[in-house]
Amino acid sequence: MAHPTEEQIRKRAFELWEQAGKPEGREDEFWQQAQRELQSAEESGDPNKGADI
Repeated sequence: MAHPTEEQIRKRAFELWEQAGKPEGREDEFWQQAQRELQSAEESGDPNKGADI
């Protein structure tokens, strides 16, 4: 089973952070959420999530 790359996680975490209004001190929260989303997308075979943007 493949895992999301660090770059994919970084990009998604940044998107989540921006969408949340760029709050300070919540980096770990967004990183973990991005990991979960991308891993779930890979496991379900969703070609639109987890792709490099």
